[in-house]
Amino acid sequence: QVQLVESGGGLVQAGGSLRLSCLVSRSIVSINVIGWYRQAPGKQRELVASITSGGLRDYADSMKGRFTISRDITKNTVYLQISRLKPEDTAVYYCNAIWYRGESKYDDWGQGTQVTVSS
Repeated sequence: QVQLVESGGGLVQAGGSLRLSCLVSRSIVSINVIGWYRQAPGKQRELVASITSGGLRDYADSMKGRFTISRDITKNTVYLQISRLKPEDTAVYYCNAIWYRGESKYDDWGQGTQVTVSS
Protein backbone atom coordinates (compact mmCIF):
# COMPACT_ATOMS: atom_id res chain seq x y z
CA GLN A 1 0.00 0.00 0.00
CA VAL A 2 1.04 3.58 -0.67
CA GLN A 3 0.26 6.31 1.83
CA LEU A 4 -0.60 9.75 0.50
CA VAL A 5 -0.90 12.86 2.64
CA GLU A 6 -2.39 16.00 1.16
CA SER A 7 -1.82 19.47 2.56
CA GLY A 8 -2.04 23.09 1.56
CA GLY A 9 -5.78 23.59 1.47
CA GLY A 10 -7.56 26.42 3.21
CA LEU A 11 -9.86 29.39 2.85
CA VAL A 12 -8.92 31.69 0.00
CA GLN A 13 -10.56 34.66 -1.66
CA ALA A 14 -11.62 34.41 -5.28
CA GLY A 15 -8.79 35.38 -7.59
CA GLY A 16 -6.13 34.04 -5.26
CA SER A 17 -3.96 31.00 -5.66
CA LEU A 18 -3.00 27.89 -3.73
CA ARG A 19 -0.44 25.15 -4.00
CA LEU A 20 -1.52 21.77 -2.75
CA SER A 21 1.00 19.10 -1.84
CA CYS A 22 0.75 15.34 -1.89
CA LEU A 23 3.47 13.60 0.08
CA VAL A 24 3.90 10.00 -1.02
CA SER A 25 5.30 7.25 1.17
CA ARG A 26 7.65 5.88 -1.46
CA SER A 27 9.48 6.95 -4.59
CA ILE A 28 7.01 8.59 -6.93
CA VAL A 29 8.85 7.33 -10.00
CA SER A 30 7.81 3.82 -8.95
CA ILE A 31 4.15 4.77 -9.14
CA ASN A 32 2.55 4.55 -12.56
CA VAL A 33 0.19 7.48 -12.21
CA ILE A 34 -0.44 10.03 -9.48
CA GLY A 35 -3.53 12.12 -9.87
CA TRP A 36 -5.32 14.98 -8.22
CA TYR A 37 -9.10 14.69 -7.93
CA ARG A 38 -11.67 16.90 -6.34
CA GLN A 39 -15.14 16.43 -4.93
CA ALA A 40 -17.49 19.34 -4.38
CA PRO A 41 -20.48 19.04 -2.03
CA GLY A 42 -23.23 16.99 -3.65
CA LYS A 43 -21.11 16.17 -6.69
CA GLN A 44 -19.11 13.21 -7.89
CA ARG A 45 -15.38 13.07 -7.55
CA GLU A 46 -13.68 14.30 -10.71
CA LEU A 47 -10.19 14.16 -12.11
CA VAL A 48 -8.24 17.41 -12.14
CA ALA A 49 -4.80 16.39 -13.37
CA SER A 50 -2.37 13.49 -13.40
CA ILE A 51 1.31 12.80 -13.87
CA THR A 52 2.94 9.55 -14.86
CA SER A 53 6.10 7.97 -13.52
CA GLY A 54 7.85 9.32 -16.61
CA GLY A 55 6.65 12.85 -15.92
CA LEU A 56 3.92 13.11 -18.53
CA ARG A 57 1.15 15.48 -17.45
CA ASP A 58 -2.50 15.37 -18.34
CA TYR A 59 -5.41 17.59 -17.44
CA ALA A 60 -9.15 17.23 -17.56
CA ASP A 61 -10.45 19.43 -20.35
CA SER A 62 -12.36 21.68 -17.96
CA MET A 63 -9.25 22.12 -15.80
CA LYS A 64 -6.81 23.31 -18.46
CA GLY A 65 -5.43 26.77 -17.93
CA ARG A 66 -5.63 27.39 -14.18
CA PHE A 67 -4.27 24.11 -12.80
CA THR A 68 -0.68 22.95 -12.96
CA ILE A 69 0.57 19.60 -11.73
CA SER A 70 4.22 19.17 -10.93
CA ARG A 71 6.47 17.02 -8.81
CA ASP A 72 9.67 16.98 -6.80
CA ILE A 73 11.19 13.53 -7.03
CA THR A 74 13.68 14.25 -4.25
CA LYS A 75 10.81 14.98 -1.87
CA ASN A 76 8.40 12.29 -3.14
CA THR A 77 5.85 15.06 -3.48
CA VAL A 78 3.38 15.95 -6.19
CA TYR A 79 1.95 19.45 -6.31
CA LEU A 80 -1.18 21.04 -7.69
CA GLN A 81 -0.97 24.76 -8.30
CA ILE A 82 -4.34 26.46 -8.67
CA SER A 83 -4.49 30.03 -9.88
CA ARG A 84 -7.31 32.54 -10.28
CA LEU A 85 -9.42 30.59 -7.84
CA LYS A 86 -13.19 30.66 -8.24
CA PRO A 87 -15.92 29.82 -5.73
CA GLU A 88 -16.76 26.77 -7.84
CA ASP A 89 -13.30 25.40 -7.09
CA THR A 90 -14.50 24.81 -3.54
CA ALA A 91 -14.07 21.09 -2.91
CA VAL A 92 -12.07 18.47 -1.11
CA TYR A 93 -8.97 17.75 -3.17
CA TYR A 94 -7.64 14.20 -3.10
CA CYS A 95 -4.41 12.61 -4.22
CA ASN A 96 -4.53 9.18 -5.87
CA ALA A 97 -1.85 6.66 -6.75
CA ILE A 98 -2.21 3.86 -9.29
CA TRP A 99 0.52 1.27 -9.36
CA TYR A 100 1.12 -2.33 -10.29
CA ARG A 101 2.86 -5.27 -8.68
CA GLY A 102 3.02 -8.11 -11.14
CA GLU A 103 -0.43 -8.39 -12.63
CA SER A 104 -2.14 -6.79 -9.66
CA LYS A 105 -3.32 -3.20 -9.86
CA TYR A 106 -3.42 -1.03 -6.75
CA ASP A 107 -5.33 2.17 -6.19
CA ASP A 108 -4.64 4.26 -3.08
CA TRP A 109 -6.14 7.53 -1.89
CA GLY A 110 -5.18 10.22 0.56
CA GLN A 111 -7.54 11.70 3.11
CA GLY A 112 -8.05 14.92 1.17
CA THR A 113 -7.52 18.60 1.84
CA GLN A 114 -10.36 21.12 1.89
CA VAL A 115 -10.21 24.14 -0.40
CA THR A 116 -12.81 26.83 0.19
CA VAL A 117 -12.99 29.85 -2.09
CA SER A 118 -14.97 32.87 -0.92
CA SER A 119 -16.47 35.35 -3.32
